[in-house]
This record gives sequence, structure tokens and C-alpha cells, in this order.
Amino acid sequence: MQTPSSSYSFTVRIKSENRPGMVGMITSVLGESGGDIGAIDIVSAKKNHVTRDYTVNAGNVEHSHELVEELKVLDGLEVLSVSDRTFLVHLGGKITIESKRALNTRDDLSMVYTPGVARVCMEIAEDKNKSYNLTIKKNTIAIVTDGSAVLGLGDIGPEAALPVMEGKSMLFKKFSGVNAFPICLDTKDPDEIIDTVVRIAPVFGGINLEDISAPRCFYIERELARRLDIPVFHDDQHGTAVVVMAGVINSLKVVGKKIEETKIVISGLGAAGVACARLLEHAGATNIIGVDSAGSLYKGREANMNDEKVSLAEIINLGRVKGPLASVIEGADIFIGVSAPNILSVEGVKKMAKDPIVFALSNPDPEIDPAAAEPFVRIMATGRSDYQNQINNVLCFPGFFKGLLVVNASEINREMKLAAARAIAEVITEDELSEEYVIPSVFDARVSPLVATAVVDAAVETGVARRETKRDSDDE
Repeated sequence: MQTPSSSYSFTVRIKSENRPGMVGMITSVLGESGGDIGAIDIVSAKKNHVTRDYTVNAGNVEHSHELVEELKVLDGLEVLSVSDRTFLVHLGGKITIESKRALNTRDDLSMVYTPGVARVCMEIAEDKNKSYNLTIKKNTIAIVTDGSAVLGLGDIGPEAALPVMEGKSMLFKKFSGVNAFPICLDTKDPDEIIDTVVRIAPVFGGINLEDISAPRCFYIERELARRLDIPVFHDDQHGTAVVVMAGVINSLKVVGKKIEETKIVISGLGAAGVACARLLEHAGATNIIGVDSAGSLYKGREANMNDEKVSLAEIINLGRVKGPLASVIEGADIFIGVSAPNILSVEGVKKMAKDPIVFALSNPDPEIDPAAAEPFVRIMATGRSDYQNQINNVLCFPGFFKGLLVVNASEINREMKLAAARAIAEVITEDELSEEYVIPSVFDARVSPLVATAVVDAAVETGVARRETKRDSDDE
């Protein structure tokens, strides 16, 4: 059973006899069965009965059902209702649109709408670039998906992807003040996706591609970047790569190794794996081996290939090492897993170099159980919030997009990504750095502004910034 988590929390309303010991009996049953009680609230109290809400964290859905069944058999109480708290959070959606300006008088109406708005429209008609200052475009992006690769759930469709995109919109607003709106498309045809995004682009200052399966995502990103004059960022690729790079930078400081002297094995050659490999190579790594279901990637391999893998094979594994993960892991300094659960064994970890660094990022179940790996590794990181060193894209994308929007960047380049990674890494000081703390918390308020500044500086230095970097106080 998994560790109890708020993502599997529920509230059970219980009407019990009003006598001593009832609360203790209920909490004992919940605790002994592995539930984690978060709160107990009285709903109503009468002479003979008391109704209370018990908020409980469970390990998974089945566990929550088991806990409720344990309660139902107790004497002296009645289970009135059970509410899944995660579903309650999503009722009616998680985001909304609000007006920034007052609309209380005839004068207000005449300025925000007709007739006053006509003057603003004509100003933009004469120079469409003025839409950045005179509309929401300046600080707004689209989160675009086709629902084909959502979390670890796979191809679940655009409607089922919407809760994730709403959540991501919340993260953009919370951590960087960027307005983000979910666009879930009912097509998986790459060219239809591209054409649709091109047609809606006038509203947005940037496009965030999300949860689109590989290798289609590579083609979609390239074509949109070519056809649009606003930045296009595929977070599953570049957001992951940036945060992984930040973790690697600090991990190497802890173990006292240099990136150009390390052997790095990457498990998974989809969007995230390919992007991680490319950014690590750009940062100076010279010995990277990528592995997928067909084994190690090397120039000339024929099995399970696509254009991205062919291109990647030109710059990694130059020694053309062949074999499955179990063999190529030998002597590796760093393992980066962006693939599938439970594919790295403890025996494999033991074959790694001294002071091994393991990033097992498959979610919700990592490539190796952290508890099993920790006795044999120097640094352990996962993608989960209930373990130390969480590699989470939210450390990157809010600040990254804020930086892009501030300078109205014409494109995204590797210099921006590497600058963002270094900014994230530098949040942790030398005194704070340790095996358990190589990546900052997602709630560290310093991260997003530093990433935004790093992206702005890199955009200016590489000549892709199209406006002054001084922000108005009214961006949000």
C-alpha cells in the first residue's frame, strides 16, 4: 500500500452515539488500518447523537474504500456520506475569468466597450504589435493538448485532459502571474493541430504544448515555431530537461564530479528523454547513453527509430555501446529515468560508479523504489511530492514563460534553457546544498522571478528579445 496522501483524501460524515469513547474508537480503527486523519469537525450535536466529519488521507482509492467499510461494521454509529476531496476541488472547474476594470457606470461602458473600444481597435489595425500593450495578449498563453499522453494515463482524450490543463493554468497564475487558458483539441492529426493553433495565436503571447505523444510532439513544435512569431514551448520536453539539468548541476557539486567526466544513462527516449539528452550535451556532457525498449541508442540502429532518435544518435553514445539498461548502467555516474516503473533493479544500481546519482522520475511509480535504492545511492530524486528532491516542472515553466512574455521573445533557444537551469540550481546556496536538498521546493518564492530574469537576460544576449525589459506594473 502506498503512503497516505492528500490526493486520496476523503471526508466521511459519521453519526455516532453521544457517549465517551466513540471518537477514540473511530480514530483507532482508521489509524490501525493505515489511514492518516487530518481533521475532525463537529457538524451537529444532540443529546443522544453527534455528527462529525472525519477528513482522512488514504494510500489509494481501494484503500479509502476499505477504510469506510471498516467503519460501517462498528456498533453505535452510522456512515452518512463519503466525499472524495479531490473530486470536490474540481467541481465546476478550477479556473475562472475576471474583469480587471470596473464596469459600474455609463462612462465605464463607453470606454471598455462601444464606442470607445473602436478607437483602440483601429490603433491595433494600423499596428498589430500594439495588441501586446492594449490587450490581454501581453501576459497570456495557451496550454494546448490533444490528450494523447496525459500524465501516466496515456491517450485519454481532450475532455479527460482538461482537468490537468486547468491545474496547469492555476500554476502559471500562482507562481508567475501569467494568464494561461486550456485549449484541448479534438484531433490527433499533427497538421490539424498546427493549423488550429496558428489560427488562434493572435490572442496569445506564447504557446505551451502539453501532453502530446512522441514523436508527433517534435514535429508539431518545430512547425509551430517556424510558422508563428510567438514562442512555442513543449513543457514535457524542455521543462523537464531544465529542471533535470538544475538537479544534475547541484548533484555534481555534492559528489564533487564534473559533467564532462561523468557517464549518464537516460532511460526513455520520448519527449522528455530526448530533450534531457540534448540539454545535457549542450551543457558539456560527453558520455550519454540513451536507452529505450530496443536497448541503447546508437548511430545506425534500425529497431524502434524515428527522426528524433536518428538525429540524437549523432551526438550521444559516440562509442556505439550496445545493450539493454541492465548492461549499459555499469559504471554510470548518473541515471535519469523518464520511462516506466520498476525497470531499474537494485543490482543495476550496485553496478553504477562510486557515489551514484539516481533520478527516477516516472510518475506515480518510479523506475526503482526509492526506499530500495537509497542504501546504495548518494543522491536520490523522484518526480513525487512525498519524497525528497522532487524534480517538478513547475520550477521551470511559470518563470520561463514570464521571461518570454516580458521581452516578447521571438523564439526559445538552448541558451535560455541552460540559463533557467542554472538559476534554479543557484537558489540553493553552498551552505544549504546536501544529498537531500539538490533542488528547491516548488513553493520557494525565489524560483520563478530568478528563472524569469535568467530567461530575459539570455534572450537579450542571444538577440531574440523584441522589446525593452522594463515591466509595467500592470502586466497582471
